Amino acid sequence: QVQLVKSGGDLVQPGGSLRLSCVVSGFSLDYYAAGWFRQAPGKEREFVATISTNGARTSYADSVKDRFTISRDNPKNTMYLQMNSLKPEDTALYYCAARQYYIGFRVNEYDYWGQGTQVTVSS
Repeated sequence: QVQLVKSGGDLVQPGGSLRLSCVVSGFSLDYYAAGWFRQAPGKEREFVATISTNGARTSYADSVKDRFTISRDNPKNTMYLQMNSLKPEDTALYYCAARQYYIGFRVNEYDYWGQGTQVTVSS
């Protein structure tokens, strides 16, 4: 089971920051790569960021590079997405996901999904 916990409000002003946390239960995150995806209204779910099992490798969508940071704490079975310099176009439903062993960039590569959480960036 993957539970998504958001730190911060649902509504953030442009330029603001927000941190998403995803706590995994039922299996050890040690053997799973982690990913974050998002889905805006009327659009397909898209890749945001991914991190390898030991955190040594990360990859980001161009649209969030240098603004978002993915990280993980394996002893806590938790993954994070720190979002800085938020823009209105970052508004979407955000999902965390876990994939056994390898990082992935596609929705259908992931084995477990958290429930989505809304992030709205607006003044």
